[in-house]
Amino acid sequence: MAAEDSIFLGASRKPDDRYQRPEKLLLRYGNRHGIVTGATGTGKTVTLQILAEGFSNAGVPVFCADIKGDLSGIAMKGEPKDFLIKRAEQVKLKPYEFQEFPVIFWDLFGQQGHPIRATVSEMGPLLLSRLMNLTDAQEGVLNIAFRIADEEGLLLLDMKDLQALLANIADRAKEIGTRYGNVTKPSVGAIQRSLLVLEQQGGNHFFGEPALQISDFMRTTRDGRGAISVLAADKLMMNPRLYATFLLWLMSELFEQLPEVGDPDKPRLVFFFDEAHLLFDEAPKALIDRVEQVVRLIRSKGVGVYFVTQNPLDVPETILAQLGNRIQHALRAYSPREQKAVKVAADTFRPNPDFDCFKAITELGTGEALVSTLEDKGVPGIVQRTLIRPPSSRLGPITPQERQAVINQSPVSGQYDRTVDRESAFEMLQKRAAQSRQPEAEQDAGTGWTIPGMGGDDKPTRRGRAPRASNRQSVTEAAIKSVVRSVGTSVGRAIVRGILGSLTRR
Repeated sequence: MAAEDSIFLGASRKPDDRYQRPEKLLLRYGNRHGIVTGATGTGKTVTLQILAEGFSNAGVPVFCADIKGDLSGIAMKGEPKDFLIKRAEQVKLKPYEFQEFPVIFWDLFGQQGHPIRATVSEMGPLLLSRLMNLTDAQEGVLNIAFRIADEEGLLLLDMKDLQALLANIADRAKEIGTRYGNVTKPSVGAIQRSLLVLEQQGGNHFFGEPALQISDFMRTTRDGRGAISVLAADKLMMNPRLYATFLLWLMSELFEQLPEVGDPDKPRLVFFFDEAHLLFDEAPKALIDRVEQVVRLIRSKGVGVYFVTQNPLDVPETILAQLGNRIQHALRAYSPREQKAVKVAADTFRPNPDFDCFKAITELGTGEALVSTLEDKGVPGIVQRTLIRPPSSRLGPITPQERQAVINQSPVSGQYDRTVDRESAFEMLQKRAAQSRQPEAEQDAGTGWTIPGMGGDDKPTRRGRAPRASNRQSVTEAAIKSVVRSVGTSVGRAIVRGILGSLTRR
């Protein structure tokens, strides 16, 4: 049923069952993007699974997020079950063979797969601002921080680098303000607080080195199958802003690094955005414009982007119009919003005179969908009511032991598992601070003061001329100033500021 130039999706039939025909996705139009929509429990995850299987068997690497853990079964061979055998017979899938697929498990937190990291510099100020939900003024300060890092050769690799740089520009606010505009300490403080929240949500796991090499998402096996990169996203979904920003960063990196290839015979990589609404919820227009630009232009890089979500209204119209391959599972139409969603979904299809799309969408069963893919010359095919084929890999999640075995045999095993912390902005700024304190320490050493009880007379004395009374310091003042001079980290300075504040309030 499946030709070498296409992926077999299932079989459609007319209402009177006069004939049955295969529905397929042509590989040469696989980079024209697509969308899979439907209510919870209607079969979206299985559809994603068979698409990933089809692309992999065609030699196309795949990246997809596993929201509930159900997609992990693609790493194991399927098991013959009555309902699977029955569906294979219904769609005339012969022979129906079970197989496991080459899977690489990834996890931003490094718990259920290989860690994924990016440096702060790679993320850039725009995506970081989106991640931390900064105001325009705060985003401006962050842009200034990145500009200064470039000018002064400060590597921004992990979160402590950015935190140290922000503290530095706050101390130099007046100097920097004359060149780039006003940098206020309240704005810097707000960014630092947002960074703290991000760190508590797991951002410190994501930022750092070794950074992900995009080429590791584009591997193929010796037998010519494309590797399927599965991102464990169950914990990541607890922080949807981090999830959305990571996916956008990844797509931007692909766009910037891959060369132009035009329209290849098959995609170089297929990218699935599961729970796609998280990318667009409350997103500023500038960010949506960026997503639209990347989706529009990344096709010429040979990358196909497929959005998987419950409701077609989750995707902005400007992006929805660029998705040529469409698979629509059942939707409910009880509320006005649900009815609008069904109408939007029905109107996006090329009509079929045999049935009413609006009505069919509300009547589809589990594992059944309306399918319209691009045909010759890139023209959308007439929508067909289709039974989706059963997967060849296992349905449902794998066990932790099976997952660990796949991770141990991974082609990137050991490449990303250990964090590397090389010299960067944090260490460089610490050195600068130490060097600036050295002349002051030498000057203090040359004054010749002695401390009572440490030798000499009980009274503070100075060789030569006696000091003025106005220059005398109490023991407490001298000790505090000594501590201030010796503190080298931002944490130490915060402690000292707290001590001084408590003293002045007495």
